[in-house]
Amino acid sequence: MSPIKRKPAVRRGRPARPRPPAVARQSPLSLALTEAAKALTSSLQRSQVLESLMRHVAGLLGPENWSLLLLDRERQELYFEIVVGQAADAIRHMRLPLSEGIAGWVVRHKQPLVIPKVADDPRFCPRMDEASSFRTASVLAVPLIFADEVLGVLELVAQANQRPFVDQDLAALIPFADFCAIAIHNARTYERIEELTITDEWTRLHNARYMRGCLADEVERADRYHHPVSVAFIDLDHFKQVNDTRGHSVGSLVLREVGEVLLSRVRNTDRAVRYGGDEFVIVMPETDKAGAVALGDRVRRAVAERAFSERDGTTVRITASVGIATYPDDARDAVALLGAADRAMYAAKAQGRNRTVAAEEIAPPPGAGG
Repeated sequence: MSPIKRKPAVRRGRPARPRPPAVARQSPLSLALTEAAKALTSSLQRSQVLESLMRHVAGLLGPENWSLLLLDRERQELYFEIVVGQAADAIRHMRLPLSEGIAGWVVRHKQPLVIPKVADDPRFCPRMDEASSFRTASVLAVPLIFADEVLGVLELVAQANQRPFVDQDLAALIPFADFCAIAIHNARTYERIEELTITDEWTRLHNARYMRGCLADEVERADRYHHPVSVAFIDLDHFKQVNDTRGHSVGSLVLREVGEVLLSRVRNTDRAVRYGGDEFVIVMPETDKAGAVALGDRVRRAVAERAFSERDGTTVRITASVGIATYPDDARDAVALLGAADRAMYAAKAQGRNRTVAAEEIAPPPGAGG
């Protein structure tokens, strides 16, 4: 006889429900940390990453008032990188000595704190409350540490009408503080590398690579908003004689000191550039020709009046020729603008050196600038 085939048993009752995906079974903290990790790898822009991380903290813990403070190691102070909440406008420009307040204690001791009631804690300093008419009731603060180096502190603040912070909040906040520390470290590393690629190592001015992008951006912005942008092209007079008679080490020192002169004379909105050798450029956004000539001439006089490379009672005296050009008066694009300033500088040389000459209106080369 052939074996009897049995039908599979049929379970009676409710049909089996499909198992929810793993993500749906995650706790709110796990979900927030997963999203925070994605934010950490999405950008190297510090403010963008930190704000994204703190949005997840806000969704998890619901703080209405919080701040991220970074450590100024040289001054031994904390300053606000990000501050959100009712007191933000009043305190964002204030600084906290490390000897002061809960945030200072957290940085000094590299330990987090959860304080349900600040009125009972002698470490609390009311200076920020007094400056902002805010009333702090509870504080949660975690140090931002990377490779055993304290970078700052993440601090959440609650008022009396809000739920005080507890140990469970601290446990949730610590991993976000770790992510913030990693983001700050990564961004600073990126900024240092980026700075090296656009900075002349010897003079600490921007380099020609930076200038080309910067000038193109400023000309495009000037065209869009209908304001001028000017360029000063600066060349040191008879600089070869300095190298020939005093040596290249002295010549290099003079170049560095000329860079100092430029940095001390330009405005915060201007960009001082070592273009190459003994040539320098200043990009002046929103500056017409008269303003550019005035600034170029101030730089020229400062160079002429400066005693460079003072060693053993001997100094180097040098002058500079300066050419000025303005968009849109003298050129239709960034390349032509720099060329116009360069030609004006050679006109200054031809007129006897140690002077500032502005470009006349220059027709663009065929096909340039439309």
